[in-house]
Amino acid sequence: MSNGWDESAAAWIADMGETDDFGRASVLDAPMLARLSGRGFRRALDVGCGEGRFCHRMQDLGIATVGIDPTDALLRRARDRDPTGTYVPGRAEALPFADGAFDLVVSYLTLIDIPDVRAAIPEMARVLAPGGTLLIANLNGIATAGGRAEDPDGHRRFRIDRYTEERAEWAEWHGIRVRNWHRPLSLYMCLLLGQGLVLRHFDEPMPQGGDPAKVARYARVPWFLVMEWAKAAA
Repeated sequence: MSNGWDESAAAWIADMGETDDFGRASVLDAPMLARLSGRGFRRALDVGCGEGRFCHRMQDLGIATVGIDPTDALLRRARDRDPTGTYVPGRAEALPFADGAFDLVVSYLTLIDIPDVRAAIPEMARVLAPGGTLLIANLNGIATAGGRAEDPDGHRRFRIDRYTEERAEWAEWHGIRVRNWHRPLSLYMCLLLGQGLVLRHFDEPMPQGGDPAKVARYARVPWFLVMEWAKAAA
């Protein structure tokens, strides 16, 4: 069954534009880039690179990047914006790269799109070199298991339901309609720990400027999480 990305690619490109959405631009980019700056990473794999936006940011830090994505239209956009870059079609569940090929693997808001995360996380660990880093940004379970509702007093509050139940639901906005996966944090943690990875950093970042109304909305609950995992050195 389609996950909606082929059908939504044009709307996604039009909606993101060159400035990107608030969550990436004002919440996630700064803490993600802070984990990379000055660390001496040489070769990175961006799993689910989309139109290549975070590849460009890593390249600005002097990191050679390879992007992989299953959506042809997004890869075409990535190549149009970065003709010298390397953008490969493929899925996270079966990465077409040798063991230990990258000292940095990035999953930037892509775990929510991957149907078989039990295959994808071992693949990310496999292509990571000994001593390498897996950097993850994902939607927080508060965002994927809940929503906002208006109470009888007129106040809008967040509600969470069925948090422990792994499931896919359709998300729709601005002509985009894609399937997003909710999974409890414990599932991700067990899969990552099961690969022998060591957690080095965890954060639930808050907005860093931008539209005051959006800042107020995103500051009420943690919409995102950032995790850095290390693979044991040989």
